Amino acid sequence: MAKKAKCSERHTLLLTNDDGIHAMGLCALYEALKADFDVYVVAPEAERSAVGHAITLVDPLRVKSIKRNGRHFGWAINGTPADCVKLAVHEIVKDKIDFVVSGINIGANVGINILYSGTVSAATEAAMLGIPAMAISLNTLKDPDFCTTAYIAPRLVRWAIELGLPKGIALNVNVPAGPPNSIKGMKWVKQGLSPYKEQFDKRIDPRGNVYYWQASQEILHKEADDIDSVALNKDYITVTPIKYDLTAYEYLDKFDFPSCF
Repeated sequence: MAKKAKCSERHTLLLTNDDGIHAMGLCALYEALKADFDVYVVAPEAERSAVGHAITLVDPLRVKSIKRNGRHFGWAINGTPADCVKLAVHEIVKDKIDFVVSGINIGANVGINILYSGTVSAATEAAMLGIPAMAISLNTLKDPDFCTTAYIAPRLVRWAIELGLPKGIALNVNVPAGPPNSIKGMKWVKQGLSPYKEQFDKRIDPRGNVYYWQASQEILHKEADDIDSVALNKDYITVTPIKYDLTAYEYLDKFDFPSCF
């Protein structure tokens, strides 16, 4: 583990998300954290859900100052969540950023879906830049109530900072959508690896062209209790340490190269 931070220190946070700078989850997170931390907000100007770890290379990144209730709130970027973290760290925020928080996302980020998640990718981008980070998601897609997640967010962030995460590691946190008294506790869990059964709704537009809506996903295989989606659906706050190193080390030097080489 890295050197643990003192809980008495006042830390500087960067907040971002993939739902856009005007998303209620981000606003709830900001309101919950601003009293205890020095908070900067740099987020996409519009929703960038499921963009994964995309970055913008062929278009300029434009920055707009955003106000809420007549006061500066943050900066909106016409790019991806990863763009926001890069630009915040290298150009916008002049103070040293101690921790990055991405969220509060509408909908859980569990299993192999974290590879698609812009929320999680913002956290892993921070980890790539040597800054500890956390992605926070709420396990609902309908009528989200951010009160419980926002209430516990300061304690989650202080706890994560005090852990002293090693460089290159971020935390993927998912919170049940029920009332506070329904949450059974917190669990360290693994990322689920079961593939999904995916369904698409085929439709035809007025001009006769075929188009599709992704309709639903269903986990194909039953998974163990220490898997993120399973523990989350049993009303535990789930915490998964994640990293951006995709190397399958167990297969290095396991295969012969073609004879022509």
